Amino acid sequence: MENSHSNVNKSTTRLLFFYGLGDAGTGLAAALLGFHLFRFLTCAAGLDPLLAGSILMIIKLWDAINDPLIGRLSDKTQTKWGPRIPWMILSSIPLSLSLAAIWWIPEGRDVIDKTIYYAVISIILMTGYTGVNLPFSALSTELSEETSLRVKLNASRFKGSICASLAGLVIAGLILREAQSAYNYFLIGIISGLFVFICTIFSCWGLASFAKKARKPTGKIEPLVKQFKRIFTNKKFIKVIGLFFLLWCSLQLMQTLAIIYVEDVLNVPTGIANLVPIPFMVSALLGLQIWSRVSNSIGRISALKYGSIFWIFSCSAALIFPSFSKSYELGFSFLNDGNNQFLFFLLMIIISFIGIGASIAYLIPWSLLPDAIDEDPEKPAGIYTAWMVLVQKIGIGVSVQVLGILLFLSGYKACIIEENTANIIQQSSFAQLTIRICIGLIPSILVAYGLNMMKTWNKKNKIAKV
Repeated sequence: MENSHSNVNKSTTRLLFFYGLGDAGTGLAAALLGFHLFRFLTCAAGLDPLLAGSILMIIKLWDAINDPLIGRLSDKTQTKWGPRIPWMILSSIPLSLSLAAIWWIPEGRDVIDKTIYYAVISIILMTGYTGVNLPFSALSTELSEETSLRVKLNASRFKGSICASLAGLVIAGLILREAQSAYNYFLIGIISGLFVFICTIFSCWGLASFAKKARKPTGKIEPLVKQFKRIFTNKKFIKVIGLFFLLWCSLQLMQTLAIIYVEDVLNVPTGIANLVPIPFMVSALLGLQIWSRVSNSIGRISALKYGSIFWIFSCSAALIFPSFSKSYELGFSFLNDGNNQFLFFLLMIIISFIGIGASIAYLIPWSLLPDAIDEDPEKPAGIYTAWMVLVQKIGIGVSVQVLGILLFLSGYKACIIEENTANIIQQSSFAQLTIRICIGLIPSILVAYGLNMMKTWNKKNKIAKV
C-alpha cells in the first residue's frame, strides 16, 4: 500500500516537473519580448513608437487566424503520443529559429525594409509560439479531472515560466549592461532560441507517457459559427476571457514600459535600468506561491481580490514616484547620493509589490478555465484554450498599439545606439506624464474593472476551494 502511494507521489512529482518545464522556454521568450522588444525596435532598430506598436499589433491579427485553427487541428490530431506532443515538438523548430532572428538588425536597410523584415519574422515566431504553447496549455485540463491537480499543474507551469523568465532577464540585463549593441541583442536571441528548443523537447519527452493516458478531445472540426455560439453561450468562459484580457493588458503595459519608465522618467542609469525586471519576476514567483495557497484556503476569487489590491496600490505608487537625482552625470556614483539610496530602496519595494500583485494574471484565469470548460458537455479543451491564448495575444497587441500611439502623440523620442553605447534622449514633461499614466493609472483601472466583473462568479457557492 505504501509502495503504491509512493509511486503515485513520484508520478505526480514527475508530471508537475515536466509540465513546469514545458512553459519555461516560452515563458522566457515571452518575458524577453515583453520587457525588451519594444525598446529594441525603437532604440536599436530605429523604428518610431507608432511603427513599432503597429508591427506588434498587426501580427496579432495573424494570431486571430492561427490560434483557433491550430486549436482545432490539435484536437483532431491522432498519434500514439496523443494530439498535443507532436505539435509541440514540430513547432519548437521555427519558434527557436525565429526567436533568434527577431533580435537581429538588418544592416544597411531602410525603415521600410526593416519593418517588412520584423513583420515577417514576428508572424513566423508567433505561429511557432502558438504551435507549442496552445497544445501545451490544453494538457492541463486533459491530464487530470481533479481541480486540485489542475491548479497544481498551472502553478507548476507558471513557476517554470517565471523561473526561466528570471534567468533570461538576468542574462539579458548583464549582456546589455556591458553594451546595448546590435551584437549583444543578437546574442540574447541565440541564447533564448536554444533554451526554448531544449526545454520544449525535454518537456515532451517527460510528458509523453502521461499524454498517452490523457483524456482525448473529440477531434471534430467545428464550424466557426458554431464555435462562436459555443464560446459566447458559456457565461463562465466569457467572464474568464474578459478577466484574462484586462489583466494581460495591464501586465503588458507595465512590462513594455518598465525599462523606459525607470530610465527615461526616473533617471536611473541604463546599466541598472536593464536589471529592474529581475525583482519583478522574483516577486511574481513569490506571488504564485502566495495566491496558490490563498486559492486553496479561501478560494480563487479571494486570491484575485487580494492580488488586485496589491497590484492597484503599487501601480498608484508608480504613478507619483519621484525621479532620481542625476548627480551621477557629474561623475558621482548613482547610489552615492543619499536621496537616491532611499528612493532606490523604495522603488524595489514597489516593484516587488507589483510583481506579487501581477502574478494573479498568470495563475487565476488559467485556474478558472477548467471550470468554464466543464460547463460545456463536450469539453473541447483545445478550442477553449485556443480562445484563451488568442485573447492573451490580442491583449498584448492592443496594449502595445495603444502605447505606441500615446507615446507618438506625446512626442516621445527613442534613444539611438551609436557604436556600443545608447544615447538617451531627454523626454518632454508631457511624454513623461504619458508614460506615468500608462504604467500607473491605466493598469489600475483595468485591474479594478476585472475584479468587479468577477463578483458574481460563485453565486451559489461563495467560496470555491481548490
